[in-house]
Amino acid sequence: MSQEALVAEIRGLRERLPGITDAAVAAVDGLLVAADTAAEVDPESLAALAAASLGLARRTATVSGRGPLRRTVTYCAGGYAVIYAVGDTALLTVLGDEGLDLGRLHLETGALIERLNDLLCGRAT
Repeated sequence: MSQEALVAEIRGLRERLPGITDAAVAAVDGLLVAADTAAEVDPESLAALAAASLGLARRTATVSGRGPLRRTVTYCAGGYAVIYAVGDTALLTVLGDEGLDLGRLHLETGALIERLNDLLCGRAT
């Protein structure tokens, strides 16, 4: 796994989609893997909290019988925090301001999540 390749992928997403302010990839245990964040965002804390949020959301999906979790979205006064499952062992967190188009974000992240999973599993070329 190349951390540089992971950062390039999440930075590319931020550059393609107006409104994305920060992004990070973490393991489901909360350990930071790669980040493209602003100075005011602590990527290690973001990774840990995102992992906790994803864990709760996965449990909710299981208990409610709604199928596998795809993502969880937190709506804040100043924007959004979106957490995507990346396979069974990782997650992608995207922070965005009020101008972020969530529909476009969800469309853009489908292929990105596959590429991130391939990088994390050593399948990328």
